[in-house]
Amino acid sequence: MAFEYAGSGALDYFPCRYGKSKLLFRGPRRDLTKPFVGAFGGTETYGKFIADPWPALLEDRLEFPVVNFGYLNAGIDVFYSEPQVPEITKASNLTVIQLLGAPNMSNRFYAVHPRRNDRFLRASNLMRAVFDDVDFTEFNFTRHMLTSLQEYAPDRFDTLVTELRTAWVARMRGLLEKVAGPKLLLWVADYHAPLESDPLGPEPLLVNKDMVAEIAPLADGLVKVNPSTMARSTGTVGMHYGPMEEPAAQTMPGPIVHQEIAEALAPEVRKFIG
Repeated sequence: MAFEYAGSGALDYFPCRYGKSKLLFRGPRRDLTKPFVGAFGGTETYGKFIADPWPALLEDRLEFPVVNFGYLNAGIDVFYSEPQVPEITKASNLTVIQLLGAPNMSNRFYAVHPRRNDRFLRASNLMRAVFDDVDFTEFNFTRHMLTSLQEYAPDRFDTLVTELRTAWVARMRGLLEKVAGPKLLLWVADYHAPLESDPLGPEPLLVNKDMVAEIAPLADGLVKVNPSTMARSTGTVGMHYGPMEEPAAQTMPGPIVHQEIAEALAPEVRKFIG
């Protein structure tokens, strides 16, 4: 893991673990015996290619520790299945939970890797019955698989989307029940360039307002951030990556998006830290 982003211009993320967790979070490692705000989320929260991701910027604004528990390529399953989540959140003043996309989690149609949730493992019998003319051995990633199925069989694809959305709501309910203490939901809307569009829809993928409305009452607040046109138009300016990583960097939110997230969260988080 420490060498995953090696190369000229690449950042050192100082990956670290907490407690008995097998998950590598962004470091440096922080002291969890003192008051802190926990920031749980995916690659965006981790801050891939970003020197100062939104948890660090939020900490600067609050002058209060914000610990980054973002995990690369995470879906809900990473945190739902992590036994250390209740202990970590029990020690925090507040837990901020980024809303993650619906594709990267196991469901009745397919299974994903327990930690690298973007990795497609296998199709279920139900999936093979609905898409009986598809060879699933050619897929390694959920996004590629879903994009291909949407294009190949749009009439059957809606059945899969319905399952993913139902599973997302149920899994989020389960996660929020495991998170101890106050919790704040973070909804980061689409951060890609204004003229770019994903065939699966905006980030977080396949998540809509009705789904969020179902789980919002289980949290103590919801902050939705709609990145500005300027923030979405900056491309990779201010990002740090190796020579072969530019295509991946182009898919990630840039520094200004992270600034806007921190600015939106700051007044709401202050309510919980006194």
